[in-house]
Amino acid sequence: MRVVSGKFRGRKLQAVPGMATRPTTDKVKESLFNMIGPYFNGGQSLDLYAGSGGLSIEGVSRGIDHAFLVDRQYQAIKTIKHNVALTKHEDQFTIIKQDAQRILPVIAGQGVRLDLIYLDPPYAKQQIIKDIQSLVDLNLLNYGALVVCETNQEANLPTDLSQFELVRQQTYGITVLTIYRFTGEEV
Repeated sequence: MRVVSGKFRGRKLQAVPGMATRPTTDKVKESLFNMIGPYFNGGQSLDLYAGSGGLSIEGVSRGIDHAFLVDRQYQAIKTIKHNVALTKHEDQFTIIKQDAQRILPVIAGQGVRLDLIYLDPPYAKQQIIKDIQSLVDLNLLNYGALVVCETNQEANLPTDLSQFELVRQQTYGITVLTIYRFTGEEV
């Protein structure tokens, strides 16, 4: 795994040891950022199931101002801290060891507004629609915020989602990327 582009380009990232996480491949990561960017003029991102932190590091490398990385596994947090240290820009990252559902109200209570959200939960524990609804209910999304969902083909995410427009849905082997843009309008 490596940072594909931007100011941290080429830096090699560690994967989380063991089989509990499934890192996004460089090919999928590059395709994803070509669809949503490829570069950004600031903003804040949230990776609710951060794993190794690769997606958030890539986003900051490409211009996101600040990234919040959340994971509940000790080994993931240890790996994220190592990978973020490689950037030498630790101040652009907030690393939080917590359950995804419990942390959202805490982040909302800090007045954070997000522009880019990564949702890549363990395939067996997908509750992406519930996560997206929590983001809306807690008023965490800026208008136009992108929500990137990485799932397997069995997740079958909807193409019509209230208050969002589908930007793109793309399949890469067993991986499906679904990208929504927050419009704030009921559909």
